[in-house]
Amino acid sequence: MFSISTLTDVVRIPPKLFGESLKKAASTILREKYESMINPELGYVIMILDTKVEKMGKVIAGDGGTYHRVEFTALTFYPKLQEIVRGEIVEITDFGAFVRIGSTDALLHLSQIMDDYLKSDVKSGLILANQSGRTMKIGTTLRARITAVSLGKTAAMKVGITCRQPYLGADEWIEEEIKKSAKAAQQQDKSEKAEKPKKAVEAK
Repeated sequence: MFSISTLTDVVRIPPKLFGESLKKAASTILREKYESMINPELGYVIMILDTKVEKMGKVIAGDGGTYHRVEFTALTFYPKLQEIVRGEIVEITDFGAFVRIGSTDALLHLSQIMDDYLKSDVKSGLILANQSGRTMKIGTTLRARITAVSLGKTAAMKVGITCRQPYLGADEWIEEEIKKSAKAAQQQDKSEKAEKPKKAVEAK
């Protein structure tokens, strides 16, 4: 889930940045500190969007920099359990695939793709289903549900996803399911319409 968070902090503007505007200098410091970091509450911090800096700073004896209180907004990504996400396969492994969702890669294990015997061909970048003949490869876009989230203390984020539920999986699989459901609904509707005249005749 992407979100925009408002945060506050105190930044030290070093003398080498005194030639820049206060906002630009503070934004530079904040980007170095926050962007690409993992926060237990915010998730993955993608980028700093806007910064408001108090013009009146503080000076500490023996320190050439100035300290300013700042309020800033950041674009973050925090995957939520049971959330439905879209992604693209970026790597095939012996045990499944890594799918790019948002700003991180999620693990789609072979056991979570479908109810079929699957074979992973790492060299060809392909996963093949034995019975259905369906395939997944690098570049395949899909729809999945998040089943596990683990945030590390540094830059590690582990996410697990599944496609073993209705209307999940590769985009072409979902299209096939939708067409089958629509066809089944049409056949049922025709059957119900055909039964009505018979019931009317029996009533007479």
